[in-house]
Amino acid sequence: MTDIITIGSATMDVFVECDEANIVSVYTKDRKSEFMSYPYGSKVEVTAFTSNVGGGGVNTALNFANLGFKTSAICKIGNDIYSKGVLEVLGKSSLDLSNIIQDNSVSTGFSIILLSFQGDRTVLAQRGANATLKKSEINFDAIKQAKMIYIAPLSGESNKVLTSIVEFAEKNGVKVCFNAGTTSIKRGFEYIKKIIDTAEIVVMNKEEASMCTKIEVRPDTRDEKFSDELVHPDVKDMLKKLKVGKEQIIVITDGKYGAYAYDGKTFYKCDNFPAKVVSTLGAGDAFASTFCAALARTNFDIGKALMYASVNSASVVSNFGASEGFLTFEEIEKKLKENPDFFWKKG
Repeated sequence: MTDIITIGSATMDVFVECDEANIVSVYTKDRKSEFMSYPYGSKVEVTAFTSNVGGGGVNTALNFANLGFKTSAICKIGNDIYSKGVLEVLGKSSLDLSNIIQDNSVSTGFSIILLSFQGDRTVLAQRGANATLKKSEINFDAIKQAKMIYIAPLSGESNKVLTSIVEFAEKNGVKVCFNAGTTSIKRGFEYIKKIIDTAEIVVMNKEEASMCTKIEVRPDTRDEKFSDELVHPDVKDMLKKLKVGKEQIIVITDGKYGAYAYDGKTFYKCDNFPAKVVSTLGAGDAFASTFCAALARTNFDIGKALMYASVNSASVVSNFGASEGFLTFEEIEKKLKENPDFFWKKG
């Protein structure tokens, strides 16, 4: 029996780092936006360049496998030079590749990741096969035999299979960990609410949670300083609105500010584990999948699972690729033992 099946994208990622990239900040009364810019009409020298496999389905599958779970991935690729690279890398892992769908009529997903000197990134994504997954292509028998499915964001037409997948999993007693993406969220809260209701674990970043709940996180003003609170009251409202199921854990990640969780009784806050940031790509995948895996490892200790996720995510951002730097449970526990002051807080 397979422990975990991931469902999501598979891409070939090309990383481009350039010291001449500028970070431009634009402020309004209610929000701040940042943009990466290059001199217009110029030839810009590349500082560093590399490539690796990526995509939410692949990144999380490789992480689950590295943590010791029998893992398979349902993802779709083409039959081109990029698909060969994806299969070559995955073939070196312990993943079960029998559920990978290959279609000669579409191209493999491809991304160009522009890295800034701060370690953050802008992604130029060509979805390719990732946006064309059909219900008829999915091995539902494999899902039925799994203990849990991890659903990474599904783009384009692929998002239409989401309802069928979660309904099938619920009917057959397969646990669901759902990492919502913008395509699902844009279909409206009533749609996403039905999906969330079937999941034991739901993970979103703060921007996605805000889009889903229509709750804006208010900045500090002269009269109110929300940043003094461990968990922003607007984030608490997001967590409460997203928790539509009884036995369910909601997680919201917040970039450099760490992550929050809510189980209906307690608000949890965990800072980021210290790390030298090389690239933030894949940090969310590492965090979400490690959190899901660590709940089983820690007997559903939510605070400790957040800590495990933070450590593994920190290791990933310290490396150039989205699927590099994964730690084993033993390596994570060693780092936590070496850093006894790193601990989650109750919000």
